[in-house]
Amino acid sequence: MTHGRAWPIGFAALLACGGPTGQKPASADAAADSVTNVSPADSLVLTNTAGVEIWFTLARAATGADGRRCVERGLEIRQDGKRVQVPLLYTGAPPVLLNDSTMRAMLWTHCQPGDAYLVNIRSGHPVRERVGAAP
Repeated sequence: MTHGRAWPIGFAALLACGGPTGQKPASADAAADSVTNVSPADSLVLTNTAGVEIWFTLARAATGADGRRCVERGLEIRQDGKRVQVPLLYTGAPPVLLNDSTMRAMLWTHCQPGDAYLVNIRSGHPVRERVGAAP
């Protein structure tokens, strides 16, 4: 048998075995719900007296140990047309402004708050807050 004849036979066998149908498997359909398909718009979280704005930007779907689903959001600092992403810090709660240069944000993982981070509002640099330490 030449390769020219084998191709149509192989293709026919593939179709007979349930080849591509254009539909996702049932398990993928069940997993795709309103939480996992979110792409929420940026939303203003807080501002300070100097005109600095803190925004929720990036979003990721997460699932907790109990099966509960949530959306964890990234943070961005905006002022005078400048945008600074806060790296590697997704949260499920609004940050708290501590003073003109620092905010506190909770790192969320799997729909649960974890360590608190102090974020420099000028640079966006987060540093894990030590218990008992002053900002």
